[in-house]
Amino acid sequence: MKKGVEVIVKISKKAQKQLLKLPSYIVDNFYFWKMSVETFGMSETRKTKGWNDHPLKGDRKGQRSVYLNDSYRAIYIEATGEIIEVIEVMNHRY
Repeated sequence: MKKGVEVIVKISKKAQKQLLKLPSYIVDNFYFWKMSVETFGMSETRKTKGWNDHPLKGDRKGQRSVYLNDSYRAIYIEATGEIIEVIEVMNHRY
């Protein structure tokens, strides 16, 4: 795979606290996604169907969600083209 634009993924304090309370396999998936974004860039990482990266609607317009598994999501915003801020890692309830 070719290397994409260098991207920095920042993790908010809220998301850092949430990660401490999650099962280790969810945390591992999160850091794998983070490494993929920082290594290959956001556009290449979004091509991976398993992440199901998609924009949110309503009160969360301007934010995006990525699947960490069937239940857990990381919510992030693109501050600029090279900076991604993860604002929340949560259990998605249906």
